[in-house]
Amino acid sequence: MADTIFETGRLVLRTEAPGDLDWWMENMNTPAVMRHLAGVQPREVFESKFARNAAGIAESGLGFWFMVLRDTGELVGHSGMCPIISPHAPEALQGHPQIGWALAERFWRRGLALEAARAVLARGFGHFGFDTIYAQTSDSNLASTAMMGRLGLRRVPELDYADPDFPAQDNPTTIYAISRDAWRADQ
Repeated sequence: MADTIFETGRLVLRTEAPGDLDWWMENMNTPAVMRHLAGVQPREVFESKFARNAAGIAESGLGFWFMVLRDTGELVGHSGMCPIISPHAPEALQGHPQIGWALAERFWRRGLALEAARAVLARGFGHFGFDTIYAQTSDSNLASTAMMGRLGLRRVPELDYADPDFPAQDNPTTIYAISRDAWRADQ
């Protein structure tokens, strides 16, 4: 049984429920959704990611929560925070919280990712008490780059890094950040 983590105006963010992996493979593991996320992957990769995510939530409360429409109960994607653990990321980023999101293509351009991400930032600065929250993308991911700007995150180019796990068009990994003070000033 999934646990509700929090709700927004249109969304419930919850832990994994039975059937979520099957839904993910059908709706999220597509060329369009995975374009900037290392491409379509075999089921075993997501089984491992889901297990790590569930363990992270159980251990620290941090992870990516599944986004469900409040009105219909329909699963739309995920959003959340986790520690930066890429072996390619600079030492200054290691272990710090990063925010992220991904939605099934049919839910794009409805403001759902923005709504969820705003609530995730509020939870990060409020419930978890973080001083700074980071986000990672690439210049080729125009939608995420634009959303980071709408969320108030600013570029931190000195922390950009090359990640050989991603194709050339998605390198370098570009880093954005927002401090608790900057977030509060924008509320």
